[in-house]
Amino acid sequence: MTEIMALKKLQDGSEEALGWFIEKYTPYVTTIIHNILGAYMDRSDIEEVASDVFYKLWQHASAVHSPKGFLGTVARNLAKNKCREIGLCLPLEEQILLVDGETPEARVEKKELQRAVKRAVLGMPQPDRDIFLRFYYYCQPLEAISADMGINLSTIKTKLRRGRIRLRSVLTQYIR
Repeated sequence: MTEIMALKKLQDGSEEALGWFIEKYTPYVTTIIHNILGAYMDRSDIEEVASDVFYKLWQHASAVHSPKGFLGTVARNLAKNKCREIGLCLPLEEQILLVDGETPEARVEKKELQRAVKRAVLGMPQPDRDIFLRFYYYCQPLEAISADMGINLSTIKTKLRRGRIRLRSVLTQYIR
């Protein structure tokens, strides 16, 4: 069965098609969830979130055009929701760079570096900042960012490159 055929059958309510998607995409979905929650939850909890992802696919089959994109987005969102639910996620600004030093001097230096990175990222013009955060923080694929934001893929890549250059410049100045 091809993905297009499976999607059509799923939209018609076929449980067999849902099974096909579960078999094909379980490794993909669980990897996304594990990358976000793996350090905090055991395998059974990750599988529970994965089953919720496939349930969402079943519920919203009629609106799905790209099953892999849909599953990836839902997996990330449900994993992040679970993270918030158990109180593990910090606000975005605090997660840009998490550092910890052993000595008080190292802590102060790393805190300053964290502020410099935060300033550099949050100081990027829009939509560059959103693209940078979506790619590096939310782990969204370039194609999904391009489609969601309605921006050409090559433009997305250029803006990411400029963001990295800007960040490197800020960090180089900081190190000096």
